[in-house]
Amino acid sequence: MKRLFLLGMLSIFCLSALADEAAIRRALEGKVGASIEHVVKTSYPGFYEVYFNKQIGYTNEDGGFLLVGNLVDIRSGQNLTQQRLRKLTAITFSSLPLEFAIKRVRGKGTHTLAVFSDPLCPFCKNLEKELAKVNDVTIYTFLTPFEHLHPGATEKARAIWCAPDRAKAWQAFMERAEPPAARSCADPVARLVELGDKYGFNSTPTLVFADGAVVMRALSAAQIERLMADSGTR
Repeated sequence: MKRLFLLGMLSIFCLSALADEAAIRRALEGKVGASIEHVVKTSYPGFYEVYFNKQIGYTNEDGGFLLVGNLVDIRSGQNLTQQRLRKLTAITFSSLPLEFAIKRVRGKGTHTLAVFSDPLCPFCKNLEKELAKVNDVTIYTFLTPFEHLHPGATEKARAIWCAPDRAKAWQAFMERAEPPAARSCADPVARLVELGDKYGFNSTPTLVFADGAVVMRALSAAQIERLMADSGTR
């Protein structure tokens, strides 16, 4: 009898949680500018996670408000939002077409990092300065110009790819603003732009770590090294 009572209470709890999630969907659907992919209850009483458009928001039982930002656990100091985003936006690293990337090896190249970068993106240039401080990593750079934001970026990307030494041409342009000589060849630039669109990468730089975790912004060298350590080696 006691077991049946506990099972009954558990069923009521589950139905209540599902009802709350359904109510939140009804309250927020059509008001966040994108479809809601999931609503889940957090470990904090009355607090629900809402995932949409590759971002996380938080709300209450009836969806009366939506707070978009980072949830930090004060006791542990952990950024719970960023941890969840790493899991929710992760891709399979081995699915990336590494043969179409500019490969650079620092030290033993133990860690692996992919970077989707636009040659005319100022944030990408800042990232290169930080990457220069990171050791023991193999970096795969995918040329993904955002032509609508940076006119001429596609031409620069193609010239860099067609250079005799792509890695050298990339670093010369990004670190010292030395323009690549105009060249043409069979390049993967258009395909890489489509790949970024497929994965929903809406900004550069976008970093992909060995465990598939995606970060769509520039990071410091210290942040990169910490995330590489968390993701393991590949």
